[in-house]
Amino acid sequence: MAMGKRKPKQQSIWVPAAEMVKSDGHPFYAKVEEVLVRERFDSLVERRCRRFYAPVMGRPSLSPGCYFRLLLIGYFEGIDSERGIAWRVQDSLSLREFLGYGLTEQTPDHSTLSRTRRLYPLETHRGVFRWLLRLLEKEGLLDGQTISIDATTLEANAAMRSIRRRDNGKSYEEYLRELAQAEGIEKPTREQLARLDRKRKKKASNQEWRSPSDADARIAKMKDGRTHLAHKAEHAVDLSSGAVVAVTLQAADRGDTTTVHQTLEAAQANVRQIHPEGVRELVADRGYHSGPVLLDLHQGGVRSYLPEPERGRRRWQGKPGKQTEQKRVYENRRRVHGRRGQDLQKLRSELTERSFAHMYETGGMRRTHLRKRNNILKRLLIHAVGFNLALVIRVKYGMGKPRTLQGVSDRLLIAQIALWALYVLSIGFEASSEGEMPLAA
Repeated sequence: MAMGKRKPKQQSIWVPAAEMVKSDGHPFYAKVEEVLVRERFDSLVERRCRRFYAPVMGRPSLSPGCYFRLLLIGYFEGIDSERGIAWRVQDSLSLREFLGYGLTEQTPDHSTLSRTRRLYPLETHRGVFRWLLRLLEKEGLLDGQTISIDATTLEANAAMRSIRRRDNGKSYEEYLRELAQAEGIEKPTREQLARLDRKRKKKASNQEWRSPSDADARIAKMKDGRTHLAHKAEHAVDLSSGAVVAVTLQAADRGDTTTVHQTLEAAQANVRQIHPEGVRELVADRGYHSGPVLLDLHQGGVRSYLPEPERGRRRWQGKPGKQTEQKRVYENRRRVHGRRGQDLQKLRSELTERSFAHMYETGGMRRTHLRKRNNILKRLLIHAVGFNLALVIRVKYGMGKPRTLQGVSDRLLIAQIALWALYVLSIGFEASSEGEMPLAA
């Protein structure tokens, strides 16, 4: 038989509509669309965004419903950049159908998507997030009485080598050259500068250095030990279902005891739209424990479950005005060591870390491609909308995200090979026990 060769094809100028390839659609996106249509999502966002559109003139616009669906695709498909979202949508028939674009229509490019994001204010994105919280409450998936708060760092869209001094604007390399010349090295090489930099302690401080490209980014140590310009994302998660009830983005150099109040305030505002009493219990790790935090939580009517860090025995005697703080610390300690406190800590470590894994690891936002805090927070809020929407689809329809089965075929193949090997070994063992030649021979 002669080997076939790939031949160039001349595309037809006219293609009948009946002969055009049609997609059956993705079952997950079909269910998402079903939920959005049933809850009248498009009419809601169109009312909120009507004031941002001119009645007659202007560039071809992107409808509000399509804009938010594009950001949801970024979460579901794990695409980190808006340019990547535009490419993915242009190539996929099922995503075209989800967005309402036909084969002959041009899908939005990344510039239209980014222009629309800058056009819509942060409060509009928060409104979409609160809309989905009401949907969760309607489906019985949101209690909001007991929440956990935890934070993680996101790598900023700025390089460490671009930082500059706050006082004189000099770059890091220029600063090292001055140090080298002060030590008697007239024309230092790159190797000498690197050797000098390794010997220094406390090399970069946020009080001395800043990023000219992203003023909101801060120098911070990442989870893997590397030092990067970063932002700090903090989540408030409902421990009854695992739904995210609040997301805040703050400076990466701020401690947990200073950022917890802003995240708790955002969670209270969101939960009180559903339950008037708001949040009643807060669970967090030991990084959030401090006397002033416990006092503020008690005054706000929130019961705390915050483990204490290992800092030795506390001495309260001789400190005026510390009796109230001592009482709050001891009450929190008893709750943490109780059975309910231990159960809540297990839930916290499971559900809060799950939201980080979905939104930033598989969701593709561990490294941001946007600059300025409000721009990044807009994307994070819609990522949280996608996370909560996937929770509704999973509970109501028993269906995971589009990439849930990714890699399952490989694991099934390995399992089949392992079972076949065990079967062959078992037959060989039986044959050898009966005095026959084993199959392995």
